[in-house]
Amino acid sequence: MTSPQISLQLKTFTDDPGHGWDATLALGAAMDAAGVDRVVVSDHVVFGENPDAYADPRLGGVAGGRQPTGPDGQWLDPLIVLTALAATTTRIRLGTAVLLAALRRPAVLAKQLATLDVLSDGRLDLGVGVGWQREEYEAAGLVFERRGRLLDHTLEVCQTLWTQQRSSYASPELSFDNIHQMPKPVQPGGVPIWVSGTVNDAVARRLARFGTGWIPWGPAIRDPAGAIAAMKDRIAGLGGDPTGLQVLGHAKTVKRADGSLDPAATAASAPALVAAGVTDVRVTCSLPRDAEGATKLLSELVEAFRAAT
Repeated sequence: MTSPQISLQLKTFTDDPGHGWDATLALGAAMDAAGVDRVVVSDHVVFGENPDAYADPRLGGVAGGRQPTGPDGQWLDPLIVLTALAATTTRIRLGTAVLLAALRRPAVLAKQLATLDVLSDGRLDLGVGVGWQREEYEAAGLVFERRGRLLDHTLEVCQTLWTQQRSSYASPELSFDNIHQMPKPVQPGGVPIWVSGTVNDAVARRLARFGTGWIPWGPAIRDPAGAIAAMKDRIAGLGGDPTGLQVLGHAKTVKRADGSLDPAATAASAPALVAAGVTDVRVTCSLPRDAEGATKLLSELVEAFRAAT
């Protein structure tokens, strides 16, 4: 069993139209220097004018949820951000949480991800989900109601091109024969895929077919032990092997009296998550904007996390 990992999300969105992004890349480098295991970034291609849909679980949102920006918020493209981070870091793993993969043409996405994996020396993780916003699918010329199948199709094509030297593929959406796409990802079997979703058969089936890791969503976040057991049962029931499944869990962020992160108290919530089956503990917190201050605080957090787990 691998040691528990600690991860953070890098904020790549803002409502400030004049926001500068130099500090964002500096924070990514600070995470790398401090020993954080994984940094992830989020994804939106476009926005419609109904952000309240994010609070509707029937559409893939989360009850009570609220988008962090309005429709005109600035959202950087995650794959370009990760490419910049690959060039400015040396050891931290780079991931998406989550990429709306179905919005991209599959063969082009496979090429982009393989290239990023090569340039980062095999440090890429692909977190995927179906999303919640109808307008993004409409803007891409895709049917929102078919988003689950479109995601599966995208992952099928990616894995085919990553693992076959001379690739052939056939589905109702796309067919090709004797296709060559190089370079292949550095990581054996292709870029590891983390699947986001609630405990249901569609997500379990996706994990059984493609998944290295699971990103719990909705009610599953609140009960890690029960959700992980239930998901592993579903994967096994669908003919998959849940052994070795990696799972994301969220640490309880604790702040000091001055509002700054309390590293030791925050890390203290990790052992219970690890006992429940979590392998990647996500810490959500605000960081100092200066790289030196961020590195110092993150180093304390990583040290406390290693000691606790």
